[in-house]
Amino acid sequence: MKTRISERLGIEYPIVQGGMQWVGRAELAAAVSNAGALGMVTARTQPSPDALRHEIDRTHALTGKPFGVNLTLSFSAKDVTYDDWIRAIIDSGVKIVETAGNNPRALIEAFKEHGITIIHKCTSIRHALSAERYGADIVSIDGFEAAGHPGEDDVPGLVLLPLAADRLKAPILASGGICDGRGIAAALTLGADGVNIGTRFMMTKESPIHENVKQALLAANERDTILIKRTLKHTGRFYRNAVAQEIVAMEHRPGGATYEDLQHLLAGSRGRAAMGSGDVHGGLICASQAIALIDDIPSCEDLVSRMVRECRTVLGAAHKAADILSDSYA
Repeated sequence: MKTRISERLGIEYPIVQGGMQWVGRAELAAAVSNAGALGMVTARTQPSPDALRHEIDRTHALTGKPFGVNLTLSFSAKDVTYDDWIRAIIDSGVKIVETAGNNPRALIEAFKEHGITIIHKCTSIRHALSAERYGADIVSIDGFEAAGHPGEDDVPGLVLLPLAADRLKAPILASGGICDGRGIAAALTLGADGVNIGTRFMMTKESPIHENVKQALLAANERDTILIKRTLKHTGRFYRNAVAQEIVAMEHRPGGATYEDLQHLLAGSRGRAAMGSGDVHGGLICASQAIALIDDIPSCEDLVSRMVRECRTVLGAAHKAADILSDSYA
């Protein structure tokens, strides 16, 4: 499956693992890369730049294939610096970095001096155009279906992707709600050069989250995600558990809620503990609307092979249908 994405990243299939907080660790990233896609280590899952160096070294030991590092920037902090994180990534020999969360301009300049390919995640066309102008090599377009932060515009991928294909010159990754070959085929048809998949890889054998969490998501349907922090203009999509529902309830109480009011519920340490211990109501758990389409927990190798096979089948059927329509109107 050769596209601009697979050729640029040096991978077999144009599939990139999402840079998921608490999930993107060495075992999962290496398994995804070994399956022919691009695994992604999440930098700020680690407590320090030195810990990130160790995690990258572990990933190198598990795969000889390309993998990337996700470095998500703080949404609101103005005085945060990333110099130590940037240096850790550069020194570790990583050649692909995914940035997200805020303006990536300074990071793009720093990484490109070292020949590193930059993927930047965006939730709108205006931000995608800015990322391309700043020098991002690949732009990942997050639709409203996505886990984590889908932006404030509520535009789904079915609209965002063809808009991006029309307006961007850079290769495009489609992100949000994609979990099988049908989704990949749809994304390619809409103009994407590849896909970014998070929740589906979270529900694999190599994923480091607790089995209880995997089983809870496995049993979920299309209504089992919830949007939090809408009143704070920093919308996030998460699994509809007790913590997420309490946040929304506090946002809609008289007078609303501030970040300070919600901090005990939003704490990343709480979400990490929940995913590690299996307490599905103990903290926030990211999940896209794709959880409704997931019905097993395969290995990454089996999952990637299946998705590629399904994609080829769907595209082949679409091509055959187009031939039939063409003949009928001849």
